[in-house]
Amino acid sequence: MPSMLDAVVVGAGPNGLTAAVELARRGFSVALFEAKDTVGGGARTEELTLPGFRHDPCSASHPLGINSPAFRAMPLERYGLEWVHAALPMAHPFPDGTAAVLSRSVAETAASFGPRDAGAYRRLVEPLLPHWDTLVRDFMSLPLSALPRDPVTLARFGLVGLQPSTWLTRRFRDDRAAALFAGLVAHVIAPLGGFATSAIGLVFALAAHARGWPLARGGSQAISDALAGYLKDLGGAIHTDYEVKRLDDLPPARAYIFDTSPTALARIAGLGRYYDRFRYGSSIFKVDYALDGPVPWTAEEARTAGTVQVGPYRRDIARALHAASREGRAPEAPFLITVQPTVVDPTRAPEGKHTFWAYGHVPNGWDGDLTDAVERQLERFAPGFRDLVLARATAGPPQLAERNANYVGGDIASGAASGLQLLLRPKLSLSPYTTPHPAVFICSSASPPGPGVHGMSGHNAAKAVWRRLRAA
Repeated sequence: MPSMLDAVVVGAGPNGLTAAVELARRGFSVALFEAKDTVGGGARTEELTLPGFRHDPCSASHPLGINSPAFRAMPLERYGLEWVHAALPMAHPFPDGTAAVLSRSVAETAASFGPRDAGAYRRLVEPLLPHWDTLVRDFMSLPLSALPRDPVTLARFGLVGLQPSTWLTRRFRDDRAAALFAGLVAHVIAPLGGFATSAIGLVFALAAHARGWPLARGGSQAISDALAGYLKDLGGAIHTDYEVKRLDDLPPARAYIFDTSPTALARIAGLGRYYDRFRYGSSIFKVDYALDGPVPWTAEEARTAGTVQVGPYRRDIARALHAASREGRAPEAPFLITVQPTVVDPTRAPEGKHTFWAYGHVPNGWDGDLTDAVERQLERFAPGFRDLVLARATAGPPQLAERNANYVGGDIASGAASGLQLLLRPKLSLSPYTTPHPAVFICSSASPPGPGVHGMSGHNAAKAVWRRLRAA
């Protein structure tokens, strides 16, 4: 190791790994330090239930991963990353046994909403879809880390996206389209009436139409391992089982980049109360299942979908989110996001068996058990589900925070994705990746563009770092 490194990265989640790769690709000397015994952060894979059943403790479906400008510019397939696609990216079943779907096809998606809303949906997404690649780059590079490549399309997107999702869904006359769209917004645990929540739903929908909602073959760990393999080939060093409590624990470097929560960064770098106004949001209660067979969904579409949203209706989703984020209690009928990896990737379980996970929203720091409520919801749409359960592993906010220190109070978004903090995080600043310490930067999901396994927070932070290093 050189006596003085160009950059040290703390935290080996997807953003920390991406920041390290981006700097190493440009010839900077880089070392990465991770407190856990393996890289990954929110993109790991473990045997949580029974031998041979490989589960993703956090992220499993990756619409933003396959569409990430940062990942698409890297040769990650050479390092073992293979995206696999279910027949449908997502399904949203209803009590009558039917389902709305989010398909690669705009026409198929629109048709699932019924004739009264098919046209409204097509008019919403079809003008934006041909410009998706430049739009996603512009959207995920904000604020001001790059000039917009297509400012006209970005402005058109902003006119719709900055609206609360409750305004946008007034375009729909029936609840099928509105419920599916509300479920998309709920993926970032944002109240439906919040500022710019329409942008969340639109990004997820457009991502599905552009390239789908795939899984990584073998598990989300494959994304992290591919980034780590690429980093090592570029000459970067990775140190695991290395907990950093203060800057003096790290080797001398010209820049330090933190893939951590703002709280941890302030403590380690001695920034005092600099991030005291940063808000952490609601959490989740997650159950990973080893199953004796596929989930017996009543809706046929749900049986072939990688992700299944269980609401069912817009009002039910809004009520569940409000309970967790505003009332400080766990909802009696939680809105569930579920992923069934073995629908498309049989390597994740022994022959004939399946892995499956589901989570519902709960207040930050909640220490109860939502398992029964989760399974009551599943039984409504997949009767006989409980009979297939071979084993389950549960994780509420305390367990999530223990697994990943970035999830303060169990907040898997690394900060409330609501209000102005949805876009302007971790502080109101034209340079959100810098800190009062001239050599210290932040690159976690607490910085723009926010939560998800896409690496763009790391990519954008790396830009700020190499500009600083080259100007020095």
